[in-house]
Amino acid sequence: MHPLIASVSPLLKDQLWRLNNLYKIVDQQGRQRQFKMNDAQTETWRQRWWWNLILKARQRGISTFVCVYMLDLCISGKDTSCGLIDATLTDATLKLDKIRYAYNNLTPLLKDRVKLVSDNATSLEWSNGSRISVGTSHRGGTLQCLHVSELGKIAATAPRRSREIRTGAFGTIHRGSVVFVESTAEGAAGDFYNLVQDADAAARQGRPLSEGEFRLIFLPWWKQENYRLDPKDVLITKDQQDYFRWLEATHAIELDDQQRAWYVVRSKAVGPDDMWREYPSYPEEAFKVSLEGAYFRQAMTKAREQRRIGKVTLDPSKPVNTFWDIGKTDSTAIWFHQSHGQMHHLVDYYENSGEDVAHYAQYLRNRAVERGWIYGRHIGPHDLDNTHWVLPGATKVKDVAHDLKIPFEVVPRVANKLDAIEAARNFLAMCWIDEEHCSQGIRCLDNYRKKWDENRGDWSKHEFVDWTNHGADALMTGACGFSPDYIPPPSDKYRKPQARRSAWAA
Repeated sequence: MHPLIASVSPLLKDQLWRLNNLYKIVDQQGRQRQFKMNDAQTETWRQRWWWNLILKARQRGISTFVCVYMLDLCISGKDTSCGLIDATLTDATLKLDKIRYAYNNLTPLLKDRVKLVSDNATSLEWSNGSRISVGTSHRGGTLQCLHVSELGKIAATAPRRSREIRTGAFGTIHRGSVVFVESTAEGAAGDFYNLVQDADAAARQGRPLSEGEFRLIFLPWWKQENYRLDPKDVLITKDQQDYFRWLEATHAIELDDQQRAWYVVRSKAVGPDDMWREYPSYPEEAFKVSLEGAYFRQAMTKAREQRRIGKVTLDPSKPVNTFWDIGKTDSTAIWFHQSHGQMHHLVDYYENSGEDVAHYAQYLRNRAVERGWIYGRHIGPHDLDNTHWVLPGATKVKDVAHDLKIPFEVVPRVANKLDAIEAARNFLAMCWIDEEHCSQGIRCLDNYRKKWDENRGDWSKHEFVDWTNHGADALMTGACGFSPDYIPPPSDKYRKPQARRSAWAA
C-alpha cells in the first residue's frame, strides 16, 4: 500500500474497508450514494481468485464492483496498470466514467495525495504512476488487473475480437495479477461458453486450481435480495409450479412465495426467450436458450418450454429416416428421424469430417445394429454431387451411395434460403428431440445465426458461416424434403389419395 495513503488512517490498510467506505457511485435511480457491496459483489469478493470467470444474472453490479476495485488498486499502490475491455467503445467509456466519478468524489485529503495527472476519453493516469485504460481489446504492456465485460456477447458477435482478447489481452497478465471476466450467456458456443465449461469441470472435479486457471463464480437471480414480489395477485401456472418443484428436487434450490412471484412476473416482462439467459437459476440453464440473432431461437425455446427436448423413446415398429448435409470440403451432418404422423422424433445425430461415403455407409449399418432400427428414407441435399464424395471414375455420388445401400432422395434446391429456414422452423414446432443422442445437433440449432454487421451494429440478413451450418442445413434438408405418410383412422375407408407435402410447401 502507498505510505501516503496509509498515513491518513490505519483503517485504510484494509482493502475491504476501503471498498465499502471511500467511494461514491450513482445508483440506478441516478442518485449519488456511498458504494457498499451488495450480496453479489460480496460473494464475488469472497470467492475471488487470480483468474475469475463470472457467470451472472442481469443487474448484479459486478462491473461497478470491478471498476471500484481497479480504482482502489490504482490509488492505494504505485505503478499499477489496469485494463478494461467491453463489447463496444461506448460501453467501455461509460465504465471509465464510473471510475472517474468515484475518484472525483473522494475526500480531498486522498485526492491531494494521489492526483489525477491525465484524463481523456479512454484512460486515466495518476501522480503515483498508476493508470486505467479502456477499449475493445488490449495488447502490449503488463497489467496488474484486467476486466473483460460481456465476453459472451463479444464471442457471439465478433469471434475474431474474442480470439484477440484471449490471445492478446490474457497474455498481458502475469503471476500475481488479477483477471475478472464477467458476462451473461450468449448461446452454447464461443470462447465464453468454452471457458465456463472448463471452469465448471474443474470445480466439479474438486481439484486445486493453478494461478492461471479460471475459477467459476455463478451469481443466480434467486440470491438477489430484492428479487421479490407480493404473491397475492400473481397467478402461477402448472408448468411454472412444475419448474419450481423441479429446481428444488434436482438442484436443491428452494424458493419462497415472494421469489416465485417475482420470477413469474419478470418472465412475462422479459419473455420466455430471454429469461434463462438473463436470469438463470443454475449454470447450465444460462446456455439453454440460443443467442440473439439465432434463426431457431423461438422454436428451440418453445420446444424446451413444452418439454419436447429430453428423452425420446425409440419406436422399434417404425423405420428411421436420415436427413443429410454434406460439406463440400469438410463436415457432414446426419439427423436420424422417426415420423409419427404429423409429429417428428429426432432420435439421433452424427457429424464427422474428412471421411468419404463409405465411412458414413458403415456408420449407418453399425448404428442400426446398436440401436435396433431399420432404415426408411435417406434425404440428401440438392448439391449432393458437388461434394468431396465424388470419387475417381464415378460420375455421381448418388450412384455410389446407392451401391452402398444409401438410396438418396435428392431435395431440389430452394431458391431463397429464408424459405428453407422457415420450413425448418415449422418442422421444429412438431419435433421431439432426444437430448442425449442429439446433443451436438441441438447445439447447432441453438447457435445457427445471422451474421453480425459491426459497421451497422446490427444483425445482417446473411447467415454466419461456421460449425453450426452443417447441423442446421441437414435439418432444412429434411424439412424441405420429407412429407409424412398418411395413416388413415379406422373409419376413413373411402378417403381419396392425397399428394405428399413437405414443411416447405405452402
